[in-house]
Amino acid sequence: MPSTALPPQVSPPEFALSPALPHQIGGAEVWAFPVLPGEDGPLLGPGADEAGDALGVDLLAALEVSRATGRTGELTTVPVAGRATGDTSDGASEGPGLVLLIGVGDATTTDLRRAGAALARATKDRGNVVTSLASIAPDEGLGAFVVGAMLGSFAFHWRSSGPKERPVSRIVLAGVDGDGADDELARAIAHGGAGWRSRTLATVPANLKTPAWLAEQAVEVGEHAGLEVQVWDDARLKAEGFGGIRAVGGASVNEPRLIRMDYTPRGATKRMPTVVLVGKGITFDTGGLDIKPSEGMLTMKRDMSGGGAVIATMAALRDVDCPIRVVGLVPAAENAISGSAMRPGDVITHFGGRTSEVNNTDAEGRLVLADAMAYAVSELAPAALVDIATLTGAMKVSLGQWTGGYFANHEGLADQVRAASAASGENTWRMPLVADYEDKVASGIADGDNAAGGAGAITAALFLQHFAGDVPWAHIDFASAAESPTDRHEWTAGPSGWGPRLLLSWLGSDDPLAGIV
Repeated sequence: MPSTALPPQVSPPEFALSPALPHQIGGAEVWAFPVLPGEDGPLLGPGADEAGDALGVDLLAALEVSRATGRTGELTTVPVAGRATGDTSDGASEGPGLVLLIGVGDATTTDLRRAGAALARATKDRGNVVTSLASIAPDEGLGAFVVGAMLGSFAFHWRSSGPKERPVSRIVLAGVDGDGADDELARAIAHGGAGWRSRTLATVPANLKTPAWLAEQAVEVGEHAGLEVQVWDDARLKAEGFGGIRAVGGASVNEPRLIRMDYTPRGATKRMPTVVLVGKGITFDTGGLDIKPSEGMLTMKRDMSGGGAVIATMAALRDVDCPIRVVGLVPAAENAISGSAMRPGDVITHFGGRTSEVNNTDAEGRLVLADAMAYAVSELAPAALVDIATLTGAMKVSLGQWTGGYFANHEGLADQVRAASAASGENTWRMPLVADYEDKVASGIADGDNAAGGAGAITAALFLQHFAGDVPWAHIDFASAAESPTDRHEWTAGPSGWGPRLLLSWLGSDDPLAGIV
């Protein structure tokens, strides 16, 4: 097998629903119950009393000994190996080997998502877990729990001996017997699966993840998801005038690509509006001739995270019953160094004719996004245009580690992004398009300058705004949230795969274009 062939990866847990409580379900290795804060001490959730009786274990005493409070994600482990329970329909049976008591705080959707991740981390390499945590969930809380459990299970490996650990194989959501639970579970699996796919794409090393490889992944997932997929090679990019993509990718032996993925809902008419998503697909970023320091390159295999988010979102649109047409565009290139690299001072011509003076070869993301945005406006007549990218280090300076920033030229679209962010748990903060900074993106010899300098996240957005025309447009810069330094809630250490949950929460809503058209 070639050294650059990706080894088989682990899969997320499977999920099932049951109206029964854990002690009534046989065959589980682990039972897990929610713990809520109370005025006189923590309170155990549904099924815990019956489980304690069946096992002959005082679970409240275990909480007291561990000084548990019920705060979100707090974990109390109670080994019970060898104890039998007689509460199944078949009479006495072997009980679980472990009981987990997991704090859920106020039991909000955020709390349930984080509790799901805590459960996932505590049950790796297990076969079967039965839990009543989802039975206390508020509206959308069951889905949040499932997403947390899926993404908290994430792992990636390239070891000759196989993965170091595996996610729990199956999680049974006990005590759940409400209308709509099946649909909520299916949507949650779609959201969690998209986050998993995006995280995987971002984690794959760049010695495999070339622009051509990324395009192959888009074709493969498109076939499974019923999407139409087109790929522009370098010759077609040249023939059609995609000067930004070609300039950025011109120094690499791995030629650039433009990926287009089309989703059409069932029953679509010719008059149905179209949303276009554009995701930055820089498969590795050296900075070009304005080379990054070595430590600045360590995470640059994930500089295509915006493109990965778009590919993962497109693959899940049918699963969330998106009601409108969506086109995903991923301009993919490797920003390398060679004799054919773009130079500071070069002027490039984008699709449609607008020109940019390149005064920073490490501000390459906006150059490829500009081509794809210009193509979208010219050829696709979108009702709304959203680009998503790990674009500027300035965004991390502005917002820190866990919050992405977004800009918008249309209030209705800004409202949709805000609502989707709140629903998905992928946090964002709206940033201003400061018109007074326009002079910073002006060039003395071209239509624009890609190296504006100060207020870097804002000026990058202003540069891109010129390619949106009069289309309702939002720009999401999540360089701040693209990398998790440690395991934290549903985020695992490494590339975060941020973005698909937000986009799917928006595009899977009943009317994604409400307030826009």
